[in-house]
Amino acid sequence: MKKYWTLSLLPLTGVALAAGAPDTGDTAWMLVSTALVLLMTPALAFFYGGLVRQKNVLNTMMMSFGALGFVTLAWALAGYSIAYGGGNPLVGDLSLALMRNIDLSGSMPALLDVAFQGTFAVIAAALISGSLVGRMRFPAWLLFITLWTLCDYAVLAHWVWGPEGSALLKDLGAIDFAGGTVVHVNAAVAGLVGVLVLGPRKDFGRLAFLPHNIPFVLLGAGLLWFGWFGFNGGSAYGANASAGLAFTNTLLAPAATMAAWMLLELWRYRRATAVGAATAAVVGLVAVTPAAGSVGPLGAIWLGAIAAFPSFFFILARPRLGLDDSLDVFGAHGLGGIAGALLTGVFASEAWGGVPGLLEGHAQQVWIQIVAVTAAVLLSATMSFVLLKLVGLLVPLRAADREEAVGLDAVLHGEEAYPTTEGAILVLDGERRGGAA
Repeated sequence: MKKYWTLSLLPLTGVALAAGAPDTGDTAWMLVSTALVLLMTPALAFFYGGLVRQKNVLNTMMMSFGALGFVTLAWALAGYSIAYGGGNPLVGDLSLALMRNIDLSGSMPALLDVAFQGTFAVIAAALISGSLVGRMRFPAWLLFITLWTLCDYAVLAHWVWGPEGSALLKDLGAIDFAGGTVVHVNAAVAGLVGVLVLGPRKDFGRLAFLPHNIPFVLLGAGLLWFGWFGFNGGSAYGANASAGLAFTNTLLAPAATMAAWMLLELWRYRRATAVGAATAAVVGLVAVTPAAGSVGPLGAIWLGAIAAFPSFFFILARPRLGLDDSLDVFGAHGLGGIAGALLTGVFASEAWGGVPGLLEGHAQQVWIQIVAVTAAVLLSATMSFVLLKLVGLLVPLRAADREEAVGLDAVLHGEEAYPTTEGAILVLDGERRGGAA
């Protein structure tokens, strides 16, 4: 007979306590994986923060930290239920809302899954910020990512990872081991829509937006790679052979992407850049994410090397396309995720625990992956556009030209990353106000 706990302030039926103890090894690995994925959001803050101009570094990092607060709560209270509740193939129900009726039986406590998947929702929302830094107002950002988590991310997670028999793309046979489509393609398309809705930064096309702190970029990329072992390895949901495969592929694929990227830079520029190396690592990590538990190690190396090409050449051409995708989120995460999802259909191997892919005579898997990517793009583009327009009706979306010129750190947060005696923060009558840049 199940026992239930209730919150002392809210008389709600809570989590069901199982009679049997969970598997301690699996649970320990998932606890570690959850912490590793959580680390990825502060890591992203450093990665993005280093790439922007000094006057916007705090605002850029706060967009990631804001996701840690608002998205986590939205996910725990309703998003998890929308993604993993019953319902129909399009959307889950609210049977698990407010973390009710979550069974702790099985090899891993289901409540821990709320936390583990919550870290995925947080990093997905935070990724979008890289397209919009330097011009989106912070209150609008917080409202947008909260709504986007519930109306877009949770819905796509239901399509791909929801319960058997009520998950649109999962039941079709789409492979997305750890979120190449759900997290990266989804976020990148949302960011691209945000670019089109907000428009370019004031000085886009006239000034060079140079990274203000490249060591931050390398630190962030390194911590992202570290956290990604939990992102992919934890998606095996246990300390097992699948986790070992995903863990190893998470090492090999980005290494191959970095090698290919450096060779491309040496071929084109006769030098290999630190920002290029950091970007390549992220592209490789994104690309292997959907495939991590379905391809062998050699397949992961090939996948990582191939994924370098579309991202490299798109990022090279992007300024000429007139797209002010500030930190190349679509080039890195969008094209990296699309390449990884499609190549999963090519390199998926029955011998390594996956379904057979194109190289093993199962060409249909490529078409299934194409359908899944197309569905993700359409959902994200439509929902992100609607939500941005809705948010724009409720609060101002974009900073004014003068605010943008001063820098969003001073204007929106009243702080500077590197304060000086003549900095942008003036203390007047005990209140911090934005001053000259």
